[in-house]
Amino acid sequence: MASASTPFHLAVALDGAGWHPAAWREPNARPAELLTGRYWTDVIAAAERGLLDFVTIEDGFSVQSSRTDRVTGRLDAVLIAARVAPLTRHIGLIPTVVVTHTEPFHTSKAIATLDYASKGRAGVRVRVSAAPPEAALFGRRDFPQVNLADRDDPAVRELIAALFDEAADYVEVIRRLWDSWDDDAEIRDAATGRFVDRERLHYIDFAGDYFSVKGPSITPRPPQGQPIVSALGHATVPYQLIARSADVGFVTPADADHARRIVAQIDDARQGRDPVRVLGDLVVFLGPSEAAAAERKARLDELAGAAYTSDATVFTGTPAQLANLLIEWRQAGLSGFRLRPAAIPDDLEAITRELVPELQRRGAFRTAYEADTLRGLLGLGRPASRYAQVGSN
Repeated sequence: MASASTPFHLAVALDGAGWHPAAWREPNARPAELLTGRYWTDVIAAAERGLLDFVTIEDGFSVQSSRTDRVTGRLDAVLIAARVAPLTRHIGLIPTVVVTHTEPFHTSKAIATLDYASKGRAGVRVRVSAAPPEAALFGRRDFPQVNLADRDDPAVRELIAALFDEAADYVEVIRRLWDSWDDDAEIRDAATGRFVDRERLHYIDFAGDYFSVKGPSITPRPPQGQPIVSALGHATVPYQLIARSADVGFVTPADADHARRIVAQIDDARQGRDPVRVLGDLVVFLGPSEAAAAERKARLDELAGAAYTSDATVFTGTPAQLANLLIEWRQAGLSGFRLRPAAIPDDLEAITRELVPELQRRGAFRTAYEADTLRGLLGLGRPASRYAQVGSN
């Protein structure tokens, strides 16, 4: 359970112009720049000025909408993070990777490289996909045409279980690959002509139901040893992935009691692993008054032609009211929160310029960055390589 003495973690989830589909039509939005490096650098630099732990960057293999009045098209999340990495100093960078249609070897190398580019601030959010149109982009597997919302359908339960089992194996492979070089494997001794000690590179010899990977990686062990692995969960099966494979889990509680039950379920499934940082997700519409925030949401809803709904709780109100809610929910055992700004820059600025100072006044949030790596910000130690430990016995 969280207490007043434990760090309060705060992050934002970034998706284009914001999470509301009409956000790109706001006066302060920059729709012409959504596919530029400058836009993403500016947005993430603003999050860093707010002392946030990290940002996550959404990604997927299908366009966001088939409607012509919605943002359509996106950049690759890992490459966005790589572009921003050398232009930021403290904030963690967690791009999304769809593991269902990618290879763990490629992801391990990309995120290790991001960890080098950011000097130890990299992570990854693993995401599964059961959408037949996305599978058709690759042509390597087929998925049944089922209603994924019908969790009572045995075919749906079987499909979801298989996808998350595959994701767990995927995470295990990338973690082993990150460990496959000892920290001191590179000698770099020009006088003797020895650049690397081959004895300090290790085959991972992973063989499972979904992957067979011999290893080792071609990228030396990342600065953090193990970059952060995160996942979003709404129900028991993804909670198990969070508990057994992730460092950080994002969950979507409806209230404090629901948050308490989710945290207990994840704790029960950890099976002796170190505690996981569990962050609650909320979509936020912020304003100088509750009425002003509600009016802005209503205006955006009218532009979109429908009331906005989300898998996460939608909060509409002032930064001070949001601070009240976050502090209340944190007592349920959450480690912190990942906020989804409804519109950028307005809601992101309200988070960094108003919510953060409000939390600081209450003694609930840091006043300066206190670590140089993402693992450090999250209070997670740098793990030793499993293969180096074996080799030393």
